[in-house]
Amino acid sequence: MRLGLHYSNFTHPDWEHRLAERLTDTARTADEGGVAQFTVMDHWFQMEQLGGPDQPMLEGYTTLGYLAAVTERMRLGLLVTGVTYRHPGLLAKTVTTLDVLSGGRAVLGIGAAWYDREHEGLGVPFPSTSERFERLEETLQVVTQMWRGDRSAYAGEHYRLAEPVNVPPPVQSPPPIMVGGSGERKTLRLVAQYADACNLFGGPAEEVQHKLDVLRRHCDDVGRDYDTIEKTVIVSADPVGDTDAFLATAESYAGLGIELVACGPAGDDPVAWTGELCERVLPRLSDV
Repeated sequence: MRLGLHYSNFTHPDWEHRLAERLTDTARTADEGGVAQFTVMDHWFQMEQLGGPDQPMLEGYTTLGYLAAVTERMRLGLLVTGVTYRHPGLLAKTVTTLDVLSGGRAVLGIGAAWYDREHEGLGVPFPSTSERFERLEETLQVVTQMWRGDRSAYAGEHYRLAEPVNVPPPVQSPPPIMVGGSGERKTLRLVAQYADACNLFGGPAEEVQHKLDVLRRHCDDVGRDYDTIEKTVIVSADPVGDTDAFLATAESYAGLGIELVACGPAGDDPVAWTGELCERVLPRLSDV
């Protein structure tokens, strides 16, 4: 099993002066230590459970562009891009740019968006849930069309593109798309129809198994090979603090077909935590 590092919290001691340094050193430590994927959030305000808008939050794609220059191996993406924040043609260009400048390491993680406070706070329209999912599906259609080099006009209910040109093309053909979330009726159906990967919330193995069963049924409905979809989960457990428990959970997920588990640094020193993760946990996880 492979490991993803999700860097969601920038509030560490003396963050006002050391935020960039810590982010850089954490990413480099992860990259050199064998972490497969590094992600940050697509939020403009910090989530309320991590302190809310008064806490620091960096814009996601600017951050990934920076990280592309200071790392060499890891896949880079947002967990996950909020569909409400960027028009789909511009999003395709943004992720293409990241892919080109990173040497083919971009991942498009995307979802329907949810944080109404940051939308209202910064003046971004926040449509109904049903409309956000409609926009998500159209965005997936536009992105896949542009990445296969199809310049024909696109006309959807919410987006119209007269000339969807994407030059230069991405290095990957195309970059992988990961749809995040566990919604059974809409989210997992979009995974089956459009995505290369899913990202589920890590919970008891039987709950994860249920979500995968739902995904398999959606794959059957749309004629998709279930085995071609990369299955990933994000967990809140601390693999450094309780390595044996984390590995036991990872092993149960691996038995379900999960290929990558993502977690975030715990404590006040993400650099030291990541070093411990790579030195003590990752070698054992690779054997799962």
